[in-house]
Amino acid sequence: MFDVIIVGGGAAGFYAGIHIAERAPHAKIAIFERGKTVLSKVKVSGGGRCNVTHGEFSPRELSTNYPRGERELLGPFHNYAPMDVMAFFEERGVPLKIEEDGRVFPQSDSSQSIIDCLVGEAERLGITILRNSSVKQFEKNGEEWQVTTMNKHYHAKKLLLTTGSNPKIWEQLKAMGHTIVSPVPSLFTFNINDERINGIQGISAYVSAEIPPKRTFSSDKVQLNLKSAKKEEPVLQSEGPLLITHWGLSGPAILKLSAWGANILNKYNYAFRLNINWTPEYTTASMERLLRKIKEVEPKKTVLRTHAVELPRRLWAKLVHAARIKKDEKWADLTKEKLQNLAEQLTDSSFKVEGKSTFKEEFVTAGGVDLKEVDFRTFESKIIPNLYFAGEIINVDAITGGFNFQNAWTGAYLAAQAIASSE
Repeated sequence: MFDVIIVGGGAAGFYAGIHIAERAPHAKIAIFERGKTVLSKVKVSGGGRCNVTHGEFSPRELSTNYPRGERELLGPFHNYAPMDVMAFFEERGVPLKIEEDGRVFPQSDSSQSIIDCLVGEAERLGITILRNSSVKQFEKNGEEWQVTTMNKHYHAKKLLLTTGSNPKIWEQLKAMGHTIVSPVPSLFTFNINDERINGIQGISAYVSAEIPPKRTFSSDKVQLNLKSAKKEEPVLQSEGPLLITHWGLSGPAILKLSAWGANILNKYNYAFRLNINWTPEYTTASMERLLRKIKEVEPKKTVLRTHAVELPRRLWAKLVHAARIKKDEKWADLTKEKLQNLAEQLTDSSFKVEGKSTFKEEFVTAGGVDLKEVDFRTFESKIIPNLYFAGEIINVDAITGGFNFQNAWTGAYLAAQAIASSE
């Protein structure tokens, strides 16, 4: 008989277990992990460095990084935020650093530092860790929970589910009366086969990216930090660094679109148009005026060899070629049509997206337990007493940058406080 059973040996599960044990030292706590190893997502996060959280210390600003959960997480972030998470690890001998883009990593640049800390603390506090213990069923027997693995029944007063995107767990919760928002992929990159980006993988640029409306779904509209409005309002828009890859386009600008547009792009079956402005400070009209000035000032220079705007040279060459300008063509020889073509390529390149790819190993899902059925003061179920959630099991997800981990840490901490205070 345990006081608390935690199902899921990931970041939220261990974090909750440690905080329960610290606040209620006599509580018997068990963490059930279905695999051979615990904290596997921590291991691969941030390319193996573990993007622990983000150095955004304003709860309101922090919450804006969550396409689903922004309103609900505002209160929890006032109670437990990135500063608290950083203090937790640093007090336990894991120094952290905030990088230029705000992401927080261990100074060791190794996720193993985080894993060793969490596992070491759990073992020191006497938490039982049951690996290879896939939970087949959980049910309420009176005031107790019965948790069933392959060949054994366990009992506990309280149950905390930190199982992430697990369809089997969601199905059981649905059968018990919870509403489950259908899961769809969130963080993903766009598959594009286009001559303008083929062969120049690794190049990055700061862009404005938008997805124009499809007639069928024109009512689905989301706006992200709009700096300039277009005649036809986009379904989705973002600004930020973009990375050209072997399979298409990635980088923060694309990942923002995939997160905020998770449900819309799923409806599109991941086939849609993507418009890129490679020079966000210009519109097509203002770019055309700039190009005309360059034509006047540098008439004898070839267009290909002119560094007209702040773009990587190989990308500039691709866009010049796409504007049907020959490699030896001089500015003086540019027709009005070619000048307009180049302005359009620079400010309104249209790409055909055909499919998606998972962003590294950091797969994130939108969907899960309906947020209206969770008490965000305690992360307890509003439907079933003594049942708690933390992490991606609920319908919360974030853009890349350590925000998904922060949701896990915050939910785990508040659930732990609520559980421990009643022990």
